Amino acid sequence: MALFPAFASVSEAADSGSSRKGAELDWLSNPSFCVGTIPPPSQQPEGAPGLVSEGSPLTRSPLKSESSDESDSNRKLKQTSRKKEKKKKKKRKHQHHKKTKRKRGQSSSSASEPDSDAERDRSSRSISKKESEKPNHENHAAADTGRWCVWLEDTQAVTGEAFRTDKKPDPANWEYKSLYRGDIARYKRKGDSCLGINPKKQCISWEGAPTEKKNSHKHVERYFTKKNVGLMSIDGVAVSSKTEPPSSEPASFIPVKDSDDVAPSVTTWLNPLGIYDLSTTQWLQGQGPAEQESKPPDSQPDRENAVLKAKVEEFNRKIRENPQDTQLWMAFVAFQDEVMRKPGLYAIDEGEQEKRKRSLKLILEKKLAILERAIESNQSSVDLKLAKLKLCMEFWEPATLVKEWQKLIFLHPNNTALWQKYLLFCQSQFSTFSVSKIHNLYGKCLSTLSSVKDGSILSHPVLPGTEEAMFALFLQQCHFLRQAGHSEKAISLFQAMIDFTFFQPDSVKDLPTKGQVEFFEPFWDSGEPRAGEKGARGWRAWMHQQERGGWVVVNPDEDDEEPEEDDQEIRDKTLPRWQIWLGAERSRDQRHWRPWRPDKSKKQTEEDCEDPERQVLFDDVGQSLIRLSSQDLQFQLVEAFLQFLGVPSGFVPPASCLYLAMDENNIFDAGLSDEKPLTSSTLSFSGVGSVGRMDRLGCQRWAQGHNREGEEFIRNVFHLVMPLFSGKERSQLCFSWLRHETAKVIWCLHTKNKKKLKSQGKNCKKIAKNLLKEPENCSSLCLWKQYAHLEWLLGNTEDARQVFDTALSMAGARELKDAELCELSLLYAELEVELLSDLRGAAMSRAVHVLTRLTERGPYGSYTGQVLAVHILKARKAYEHALQDCLDDSCVSDPVPTSSVNRLVSLAKCFMLFQYLTTGIDAAVRIYEQVFAKLKGSVSPAGSGLEHSGSPHGLASALEAVTLMHTSLLRFHVKVSVYPLTPLREALSEALKWYPGNQVLWRSYVQIQSKSHSASKTRRFFDGITRSTKSLEPWLFAIEAEKMRKRLVETVQRR
Repeated sequence: MALFPAFASVSEAADSGSSRKGAELDWLSNPSFCVGTIPPPSQQPEGAPGLVSEGSPLTRSPLKSESSDESDSNRKLKQTSRKKEKKKKKKRKHQHHKKTKRKRGQSSSSASEPDSDAERDRSSRSISKKESEKPNHENHAAADTGRWCVWLEDTQAVTGEAFRTDKKPDPANWEYKSLYRGDIARYKRKGDSCLGINPKKQCISWEGAPTEKKNSHKHVERYFTKKNVGLMSIDGVAVSSKTEPPSSEPASFIPVKDSDDVAPSVTTWLNPLGIYDLSTTQWLQGQGPAEQESKPPDSQPDRENAVLKAKVEEFNRKIRENPQDTQLWMAFVAFQDEVMRKPGLYAIDEGEQEKRKRSLKLILEKKLAILERAIESNQSSVDLKLAKLKLCMEFWEPATLVKEWQKLIFLHPNNTALWQKYLLFCQSQFSTFSVSKIHNLYGKCLSTLSSVKDGSILSHPVLPGTEEAMFALFLQQCHFLRQAGHSEKAISLFQAMIDFTFFQPDSVKDLPTKGQVEFFEPFWDSGEPRAGEKGARGWRAWMHQQERGGWVVVNPDEDDEEPEEDDQEIRDKTLPRWQIWLGAERSRDQRHWRPWRPDKSKKQTEEDCEDPERQVLFDDVGQSLIRLSSQDLQFQLVEAFLQFLGVPSGFVPPASCLYLAMDENNIFDAGLSDEKPLTSSTLSFSGVGSVGRMDRLGCQRWAQGHNREGEEFIRNVFHLVMPLFSGKERSQLCFSWLRHETAKVIWCLHTKNKKKLKSQGKNCKKIAKNLLKEPENCSSLCLWKQYAHLEWLLGNTEDARQVFDTALSMAGARELKDAELCELSLLYAELEVELLSDLRGAAMSRAVHVLTRLTERGPYGSYTGQVLAVHILKARKAYEHALQDCLDDSCVSDPVPTSSVNRLVSLAKCFMLFQYLTTGIDAAVRIYEQVFAKLKGSVSPAGSGLEHSGSPHGLASALEAVTLMHTSLLRFHVKVSVYPLTPLREALSEALKWYPGNQVLWRSYVQIQSKSHSASKTRRFFDGITRSTKSLEPWLFAIEAEKMRKRLVETVQRR
């Protein structure tokens, strides 16, 4: 090619002319450049740049004329050297592939640098050998390489592609997830950026190790080394501090300010020599630097450290100003965890776990030092001492902890919260735990608190709420004994408390508790029938009979005696031994939950008892007897006793012992919620354990009832305690008795035992009629409602309707002002709605008639047919005005009366059901939203948790009841019509955020979510609820949800 393209034709003409003219124009040609070696861009292959880069570096040839033959020979030599060099590189690559197989443990990054060095050495050796190789090898090399590849320089004669396609499959691609790393081209990345991006708005996150070189940390030499000793003789250089940007490398010296820059200090009484700077002087004065002097830190860690330092200084200042603030001390102790900043469990490197242990121990010691300093300033603070004991559990032995607890109890014997925590601590110590020891400890606790309450301990006054706390501790002791297998002692405690509270003689009422207990001991040891036993008359009657002289012998009815049933645990002896043992224990638990007493009619003595543990002496119950002066607590004692026997009395234990007593599996039983979602909530139970129910997990234990002797025991308790109350409390006891009988009917419906259902229904109706015949119960709407519901459950629909109509006619025209009348009409309407297969005839149903007649002034009339539209409009207006009045009254009065709350709940539920039947589900939801928007300002989230579990009234319970009605309507609507589950799921999720302790809502939520194939959303919801509340129900239902999913998976796998 011509050196100047414009003279290309001239050079060609010269070559064709004569050699003389060509020699004169040789300077216009460039013999080092070959025409046609570089194809046009459209034909240039992709691998060309790689081949050029792998070749040896080009050297510029001198500018002189050479013949074409010589240039062709040079070209062939270059091609031959390139081919041989490529062969050697392939051989080296194969050898390197073998080495990497033997050394798979080594990282690719560490092996990249030796390979590059070896390639440089070998390339230099190959370049030096190029000149020594002769042209006689060219033919063999060309022959060998010509078979496999085509060089770019020869592409003029090649019509096809310049690369060979390898069609041989590689089976390794089937076995491994990626290509072999040796087959992938390696390169070194220069920098972390990329061409073509905007560095201000875009960035690239490279995988792998960063490209920048690690800073070599040179060892700092000490001043006494040989190298640095010579520097001592050199004159020193003045050192001054300069404003330099912060560096991550450690400084080799501490910067010192120059003497010229430092202002002369003023001598004061704090700085007599004038050698302290301003910051040191401020520190001696107890001051900090000025705000304008503090500079904001540059990096994120520095900012976080500055924030933590500021918080520490703030805590120190506040504590110094107010050392008596115990909450501030507790907050400062809790703040140490934030300072510690321990890493996550999944971010522990080698050796880091030991560092964490050391740092954890360090922070615990720091907390302990803070608490000791706080106790010095607050000697009477129990919370600080409790925090110290809780912290010392990590350091001290159990015996030392027990001694410290005993010292604390001795100093504060009147603190009921301290006693409860002490009892829980003793129950949790496995090394020192025993049932008899804990039982005696409960007795000591109650007797000490009784002495404080009576004034026998003059050094400590009675704290507010002592009597309620003592009652909670008594219930906690009874449930502890039941859980430990000593049901006889727990029943004896309740029996003794019934006699000690309600049948106390007048002659001992003025004595302190200890004196009354001493008079009670002869009655307990006399063999007189106790509460629940046949012929029981009480302590007072026995005392009067003894004062008059003589004994009253109760002759048992021989007609009622039946021979004892054989032990049911020996039915089938072919079963495995563990099943026989479990069956025997279950049978004994069902029959032997009452204390054993010698039968005098059979001339039995104490020696005839086969199991001495069933005998309960006075020493087992004497110390735990307490005196209850409040009428409310006395009624709660009866309700708690009935609940302990398995009667659904509606009693909720105090918050302090609720979760200790909640060990029943019935909180997971849906019951009739699938078939009857509107009325199933009225049959729910609290999950608090009762005696005689040691069945396997998963069975419905709450409805089976006891054996014949157990049911007779419960009836005797009702007959004994019902004359002690009157009015509403007596009606509540009758209602609990009828609910207990109804629960057994429901169990028969579940088991589909028609024979037992018939007999149980007959007995239950007999009890209901006898209760309604009593003069005090004739006008009790709650009993009429329960009796009508019983008839409905037994399948007697027409009889149940007659009972409902009779009760409504007897109630008269009370309109919407009576809460019990609204509840009766609501249950009647709900039962009628559940009979409907769909909503096409809802507006003409009997339920609309019942809810419409509730708003009218006239007497109640039976259902005759379709309700007129005018009556429906009048009823809707009446409901709207009544609901608005109730909402206004609830927001005006600060302590809302119980009657107003009950009326608001009943009215809102009736209005929601009325709107659902006449307009639709959206209208019912709007009523709920109206009530929720009005009352949510008075109720805090999680309002029905531990703090509200014991209070059945209030705006929180009202809003919770309306929420239950809302979810029940949604569930029913999903069942009878085509409606998505999303609104129901959202309603349940939102309701559970407000009421995490509601078992009915949790049952519905778990049941709905169990139909979903994905459990991730449910698990995230459970995780969020458990983090935001202290209630136990979310944990229990989370476990139940996982069990249900496990059963579902196992069922699918079996198929």
